[in-house]
Amino acid sequence: MMKGAHFPAAAAFALLALGTFHLVYAFDPSPLQDFCVALNTTNTDISAVFVNGRFCKDPKMATPEDFFFSGLRMPGNTSNPLGSIVTQANVEQIAGLNTLGISLARIDYAPGGLNPPHIHPRATEVLMVMEGTLYVGFVTSNDNDNRLFSKVLYKGDVFVFPFAQIHFQLNIGKVKAVAVSSLSSQFPGVITIANAVFGSNPPINPDVLTKAFQLDNNVVQYLQKQFWYDNN
Repeated sequence: MMKGAHFPAAAAFALLALGTFHLVYAFDPSPLQDFCVALNTTNTDISAVFVNGRFCKDPKMATPEDFFFSGLRMPGNTSNPLGSIVTQANVEQIAGLNTLGISLARIDYAPGGLNPPHIHPRATEVLMVMEGTLYVGFVTSNDNDNRLFSKVLYKGDVFVFPFAQIHFQLNIGKVKAVAVSSLSSQFPGVITIANAVFGSNPPINPDVLTKAFQLDNNVVQYLQKQFWYDNN
């Protein structure tokens, strides 16, 4: 189990990433005020302003709790088919992140646990290994010949997953692993490839997937009947 003492390093990493993302590129619109604490309501009055898809609280009514989240201090439950769990710290958990163009996530991995191939449609990701050993990688677009960039990471190592590229992490160690990610969006989103392709609702016509993946139609229908676990 990872102790809370490791998280000051994660906090420093997040602050560094925040400065880097704002200097280089921010996908979310840049704020025009000190902050814009999100209101999770549509019942607004004259003091509310709609920014980045959310209504903002009157800044004079903001409190420290609007900028606080304790959910990353505790290990996530990896007892699932993937052996991994993602604990997100985005605008859904921290209202004060609204318009700031950054968020965090903690990923816990059981031995052999996988964070399966997925993309973040609105963010670049910087991942730092806090404990354990991970095999990580991303695959480029068709324009760049679908090249695989992969690396084995150890405690303290950092790896970048470029904007909207398919990427993954696999715990290849014999003990649990933990990583912390910084993402360049207040709400980066996630599309898990297998879930989206074989677990869509309603299902994609099997003829489409049979031809796309060059598989037997029975195999495609079998895959579509499986339960595709979401570890987010």
